[in-house]
Amino acid sequence: MEESDVTGGDVFVADCRARIGFEVLANRWDSVVVYVLGERGPMRPRAMLARIGGISPKVLNEALRRLEYNGLVERHRYAEAPPRVDYALTEAGTALLGPIRAVGAWAVAHGDAVLAAREALDRG
Repeated sequence: MEESDVTGGDVFVADCRARIGFEVLANRWDSVVVYVLGERGPMRPRAMLARIGGISPKVLNEALRRLEYNGLVERHRYAEAPPRVDYALTEAGTALLGPIRAVGAWAVAHGDAVLAAREALDRG
């Protein structure tokens, strides 16, 4: 299979489909939220906050809205008092787990080299 078949046209042109994937993975928290939902299944926002360290409720809400907009998560509302909402991965969100795990494996294998390069350049 040629690279243009994978990307849906010329490699990385403005309307290239591969850019969608890079766009989704580019946000700091979106991949983390997808990973946690893939690991634990449907979750309420409060449970996600407890599972994900260092994310504020506002930033989590923004990430969930962005992921819902991109068709990667579904929001389920329950008619209860008090109201209950949880989020689950869609088929597209579940399919993204493989690439996210691959990036995580890359980070484990090469993270020290990346940090050393940053440190060397920061020192001057």
